[in-house]
Parts: sequence; structure tokens; C-alpha cells
Amino acid sequence: MSSKRSIFQDVSEPEAKPQTAATGMIDRGRGGARKAIRAWLFVLFALVVAMIVVGGLTRLTDSGLSITEWRPVTGAIPPMNEAEWQQEFDKYKQIDQWQIHNQWMELSDFKSIYWWEWGHRQLGRVIGLVWAVGFFGFLLARKIPTGWTGRLILPGALGGAQGAIGWWMVSSGVTQGEGMTSVASYRLATHLGLAFVILGLIAWYGFLLGRQERDLMQARRAKEAKIFGLSTGLLHFAFLQILLGALVAGIDAGRSYTDWPLMGGQVIPPNPLMIEPMWKNFFENPGLVQFVHRICGYLLFAFGVVVWLRGRASAHGATRFAFNAVFAGLIVQIALGVITVLYAAPWQAAILHQLMAVVLWVLILRARFLAGYPIATSIKDH
Repeated sequence: MSSKRSIFQDVSEPEAKPQTAATGMIDRGRGGARKAIRAWLFVLFALVVAMIVVGGLTRLTDSGLSITEWRPVTGAIPPMNEAEWQQEFDKYKQIDQWQIHNQWMELSDFKSIYWWEWGHRQLGRVIGLVWAVGFFGFLLARKIPTGWTGRLILPGALGGAQGAIGWWMVSSGVTQGEGMTSVASYRLATHLGLAFVILGLIAWYGFLLGRQERDLMQARRAKEAKIFGLSTGLLHFAFLQILLGALVAGIDAGRSYTDWPLMGGQVIPPNPLMIEPMWKNFFENPGLVQFVHRICGYLLFAFGVVVWLRGRASAHGATRFAFNAVFAGLIVQIALGVITVLYAAPWQAAILHQLMAVVLWVLILRARFLAGYPIATSIKDH
């Protein structure tokens, strides 16, 4: 039925159409190219994972000190002839690693370790280029969602810092007459730790961009604070264990004791505090470093069980599944850790253990995200 007309209204005037409520106001003007930016972030994510794996293989092949200079621009071009190769080899011969361990090397042997380190650095350049092209492309096209410009700058800034920290790490092993034949383990831990921070940041952004702003605002009201807090604690605990794993890798502590659950037939390895001053043992004593990593692993598993039990009681099916995945990943990682120890850390087991740390890290992040932004389900879905 049409509405009543005013007695003063001209009958020739068209009848006004009823107004309808506007929808999507929260996302209007804020959307940007969310899907395209998310796809770009996933490319960066894959490249950072590859960087972590290549970095691990570079360490396992003792290739990290083969390039003794930091040349961010000109270093992208490898030696192009035999004279240039010999020049690089002569530089390597000046450092302690060659003087103490690798005097047996010929030029062909040097080339094999050089390519690992060059590939690692080159991949870092590729990541920086992909970030820069993507960020400035979206910026110039004005496709970055409202409030996201600063967020998307952060991975690039951290990536630049990572390059500098990488050289700070390498320089600790490029020594002459100091007896250093590898990089400092605590610098390696810093380098790996920042890689996981960057990886986690990219993954979190990907989760956020996978849902519309209005959906996130509604989901935030249903946040399961207790589970969110527990998963945050688990995330920090896992990060600590990753840093401890880097300390183990930095001094090859994984090969110091190859029995389990004991160490050299004892609960605590022999001579755990034999280095002076005492604090150095926690960084340089292979037995103690591996022992701390093991104990932290047990505690992480125990805390993981507590978090899993709380997570599986969530009211949301997707959240429960995410915490089940975290628990499964934790079991796999513990098993890989034991296998790595029992077989004296062969490169295949060691790199799988490192790659599984990446998987577990992302699984915890995903569970934490779903605890903070639950996916609503209807009664019939339960």
C-alpha cells in the first residue's frame, strides 16, 4: 500500500521511494585490495620459510663463513671467472675456520660452500625486493586498507634489520688468530629468533586479512580470553625453545650426547659447569646447552597439554580443531627432537626438526588467532 499524500502535494510529483538501511559501512573505504595483499604476504611467507631452511642447511654444511665480506649490492654478483674465484678463496684462507679445520680444501671444495652462503644471501635480497615491489605497488595504487600502511612497513623494516644482524652474526666467525671456527651461538639465536618474529608477523597479518573488518569486530566480542591468554603463553614458551635450539645448533651440542632419556647414562650430564666464568656454560658447554634444551622441551610439552585441554573445551569448532592441530604438531616435534639426538643430528633429521618448528609456530599462532577472533557457528553445527 502506498503512503498517504499531503493535500498540498502535486499529484504529478513521483512518490518518494522508501529509504533502505545501508550495509557494509564498516568496510566501506577500508577494504583496499585485501585478497591481493594477502596473496602477496603468502608469497613473502613462503620465501621466509625457504630462507629459514636454506639458512639451516648453510649452517649444517659449515658454509656460513665462506663469504668474508658484507656487500649488500655488489655481493649479488658471484665470481665470474677463475681469477675472481681464487681471490674469494684467498680471502677465506685468512680466517681461522680455514686455518684450523679446512686446510684440506681445494678450490672446488670452496666453491660448494660458497654457493650455499651466496644462495642464502641472494634469497634475502629476493625477499627484500618482493616486499618493496609489493608494498610500494599497493601504496601507489592506493589499495592498502585503512590503518594497514604502518603494519605492512614493519616486515620490510625488520627484514632490513635482519640483513644487518646476519652480517653481525657472520662477522663473529670471520676472525684471524682468535680460534673462532664458527659464528657465535647467541648471535645465531638472535638471527633465527628475528626470522621467526617476521614469519609470525606475516602469518598474523594473513589471518587478519582473510576476514572482513566487520567480521573481525563481531568476532572480537566473542573472544575467549582465557584460551587466548594460555595460547599467548605457549607462543612465548615455544619461542624460547626455538632460541635454545639455535644455541644447540650453534655449537653442535646435538651431537654431544646421543642417548635418551639420559645423557651419558646420567640425568644431568657430567661436568655441566666446567667453563669459567660459570655463565658461559649456558652458551658454550655442549652438554649443559643440550640438557637445558631437553628440559625446556619437556616443560613445553606439559604446558602444551594444559593449553590443549582448555582449547578443546572451546565453544567453537574451528578453535577446537586448531588446538588439536597444535597438540599433534607438538607430539611430532618432540619425536623429531628425540630422533635427531639418537642419530647424532644428521642433516636430514636436523632440518626436519627445524622445519617442524616453523609448522608448530604457525599452528600456535593460528590457534591463538581463533581464540581471539572465533568463527561463529550455528547450533546445528555442534
